[in-house]
Amino acid sequence: MAEELPQSAEREDPSVWEVRLGIYATERQAEEVKEQIARLLCPDPDHAPPCPLPWSVNVLHGSDLDDEDPYPELIEQARAERGEQRP
Repeated sequence: MAEELPQSAEREDPSVWEVRLGIYATERQAEEVKEQIARLLCPDPDHAPPCPLPWSVNVLHGSDLDDEDPYPELIEQARAERGEQRP
């Protein structure tokens, strides 16, 4: 049986991590953000592979996510900024 690490313990071996970012945007804006993230992670796309830090980036619409309501605060913030009331 694998020994569980305390939550505060730092993992020594590399493994896959997911960093989530929710944005309230049009599809075009979301794609632009994706490209900016790709350039941040790999500023020289012409370098010899592999990247020093392997990565992957993807854009999903909220309706394609497994979570039913993953970013309720984004919807609330967008409504507030447009001066809309809650439904």
